[in-house]
Amino acid sequence: MADTAIKGKSVKETQLPLDQFGEPIKGVSLWLDAWRRLKKNRMALIGLSIVILYSIIALLAPVLPIHSYKHQVLDHQYLPPSFTKTAGQLLYERQEALFQQAAKDAGFEAMPAEYVQALEIFREQLATETQEFDGVAVKVHERRYYLGTDGLGRDLLSRIIYGSQVSIAIGLIGTLTAVMIGLIIGSLAGYIGGTFDYIAMRVVDVMYGLPYMLLVIIFMAIFGRNIINLFVCLALVSWLTVSRVVRGQMISLKNSEFVQAARVVGASPGRIIFRHLVPNTLGVVVIFATLQIPNFILLESFLSYLGLGVQAPMASWGSLVRDGVDAVSIYPWMLFFPALAMTIFLFSMNFLGDGLRDALDPQSKNVL
Repeated sequence: MADTAIKGKSVKETQLPLDQFGEPIKGVSLWLDAWRRLKKNRMALIGLSIVILYSIIALLAPVLPIHSYKHQVLDHQYLPPSFTKTAGQLLYERQEALFQQAAKDAGFEAMPAEYVQALEIFREQLATETQEFDGVAVKVHERRYYLGTDGLGRDLLSRIIYGSQVSIAIGLIGTLTAVMIGLIIGSLAGYIGGTFDYIAMRVVDVMYGLPYMLLVIIFMAIFGRNIINLFVCLALVSWLTVSRVVRGQMISLKNSEFVQAARVVGASPGRIIFRHLVPNTLGVVVIFATLQIPNFILLESFLSYLGLGVQAPMASWGSLVRDGVDAVSIYPWMLFFPALAMTIFLFSMNFLGDGLRDALDPQSKNVL
């Protein structure tokens, strides 16, 4: 039998190399070794944890106990963040402060009786007023806005969470599209070489010379401002760097012994490229992808700042930052919280990308 026990060990185990104690030495795959090295990088693990947390919150947004990102309560415009006070309490305090200032400007030492009476009527109105959302009547003034509201009375926390869906999706889909295109073109150019390589690299050189953001802006202006066009235009020329990197890896690996052995046994060029060469370039590609996701999010933010990004009622971190910039001097929370959410995610992705670079490169100077 193939697994006959020999001194407590199977034949399969005895076929493995033995260490100085006579125990079989089990090999470690590249990815398992990279994970072990990555676990020693504290900042990379923190970044990975934050990225996972963001992704979970974005996926669970429809079932989280938050208000809808598109519900408008015009009476709740520009309410400040509060963990303890309801919207009604904040509105009452705002109205009371206005009456007190009006009485002071009029030279009264105390608030006139008509102001006091108006405040009582306003209090009763806040306690009883309802508004219908999706066929359900709710007492809107009992809401709490933990991160405040925007100029249309929409919950900023809800818009940041739903905005993370758009921003993260743009980063992921744009990066995956760019990586797939660049991987295919770079692999074929590096392995085939000759005329195909020359033509492909000249096309890349020409596209590198074109103003990228101008192309994106023109594309969005011609084909319309919707989220599908946004995905397409961001990935339009983002594959150029991937193709060059993969091409260089292919040229350095295509004459290796394992490739020559595959040729000897009759493997087709497609099988050699996608079964033998491409897996050996995935380390570089994964590192590039993790560092490219923040770049796509920043590009989308720039387009949203110009008004060419995600359109209302949907929001992204970029569009929220754009709205916050217009009102930062009076309502700072509108800029601070979206910018903080985006900054934390971008830093986390960069920490994760740096950690993966060190983990997948055993000869890195940053020894883990």
